[in-house]
This record gives sequence, C-alpha cells and structure tokens, in this order.
Amino acid sequence: MKLHGIDFTSAPTRRKGITIASGELDDDVYLLQSLNSIHDYVAFDAWLRQPGPWLGAFDFPFSLPRELVEHLGWPIEWEPLIRHIAGLSRADMRTAFKAFCDARPVGNKFAHRATDRPAGSSSPMKWVNPPVAYMLHAGVPLLLAAGVTVYTMHPGDPSRIALEGYPGMVARSITRASYKNDERAKQTPERRNARMLIVDVLEHGAYPLGIRLNAGGHRQALVDDASGDFLDAALCGLLAAWAWQRRDAQFGLPEFDPLEGWIVGA
Repeated sequence: MKLHGIDFTSAPTRRKGITIASGELDDDVYLLQSLNSIHDYVAFDAWLRQPGPWLGAFDFPFSLPRELVEHLGWPIEWEPLIRHIAGLSRADMRTAFKAFCDARPVGNKFAHRATDRPAGSSSPMKWVNPPVAYMLHAGVPLLLAAGVTVYTMHPGDPSRIALEGYPGMVARSITRASYKNDERAKQTPERRNARMLIVDVLEHGAYPLGIRLNAGGHRQALVDDASGDFLDAALCGLLAAWAWQRRDAQFGLPEFDPLEGWIVGA
C-alpha cells in the first residue's frame, strides 16, 4: 500500500506548490520514498486519479462545523454540502462566515468541529492565518470530483482512500517551538534547529504516534526546507502510516459526526 502525506495550499505556484510525501510502511517504520511538489490544481487532480491502492492524509479540513452549517441553512449531508461550497466564490463564502462571526461575542467568534479541540486545529471557518476555509474550498471538491473514498463521509474508489491529517498536531507533540516560516527574514537558525529536533525524534519513534521515520536520502531536505512544506508532508505521511496500521479498526478513528469529519490521530 502506498501511503501519501499531502501538504496543501489554497494558492499553488511554482514557488510554493502542493507538497506530497510518498512511502510505505514496514512494520512500524515509514519508509519515505519521495518528496514532490505539484504547482497547479489540474496536475493535482490528475495525481488524485492515479490508480490505487493508496491512502493519503491530506492537510486541509474536509468539512465545516455542524453549528455553522445549520445556522446558514446549508445542506446537512456531506456531499450536498461540498457541492454547495464548490458553487460559491471565496468572497461569497467569506461574507457568510464574517456575518456569522460578527454576530457572536469576542472570544467565541468562530464555530469549531468536535475534532478541532483535541487536534489543536484552527476552525475551518478561518479565512486568514491560516486560510483553511479557502483550502477546504479548493481541496475537498477535488476529492469529490476525483472519486476517491473520503472515509465514512463519502464512498468512492475503495482503492484510493482520503483521510484528513494535521501535521501541526504531530509537530506539537514533539516541540512547541516554531519550526517553519514562508518569509525569508523569519527563516532563522532556531527554526532550523526545531526541524532537526523533530526529525531526530521521528526517526526514533519517541512521540505519541510511535511510527518511526526512515527518511533515507530525503532527511536533509526535511531539515533544510525552511518553509516546512517537506516536513509537513512527511508528518502527514506518518499519519497515513499510523492509520494504515489500524485499517481493521476504522483507521484509528473514533465514532464521529459524518458531516464534520475527523482528523486522523486526534
């Protein structure tokens, strides 16, 4: 089984693409075999359609909080909801979300999914810092169009399985130090040291997931890439490996609201 970790961006370019780590699981070791970047959605769609068997952990939210969806009167089943979102412009979606936030008290502006709390992830409503709402808007309709299985939420090709991942959850289980930044001026030695620490710990499996990373010839790239895209993709690859170990137990997922989804490992 090929196991992929996908570090997504809502605005892929030649400088910053959609980064994909690919590998296989050998006992409790994730063998990282490749790191690649895809620079537009057409190429990413083609990648999603590659024949299985594969399982991927994707770093973008697969859905919205039920509280928000019901408040807006949007469809309360996953596929109709995603088709509705795909029919909106980003500006229209932001306007709807902002109106929801503006009517709520300070400190409780955003609605959250049940999975966001244990994962420590941002509300998928957020349109800045990070713009995860735009990532959902861009990414999830592509999963639906490509016919992959979105586990428990949408039946598709059973040999191509998508799970929601969150690399920040794994990184924070090792260190709270900042380890990445896209701005060159903020790509400091301290952040490089944090990446080195994370890779060292991953190689020994001394973190909650327990999957050991064998980065092979890609180790230096994980440390040197100051944007953290390669490392985040590898962290998602480890989440995919952890889930594959638990494929006979719902990929390690608890019972969850099939409208909202769940982050693997949370």
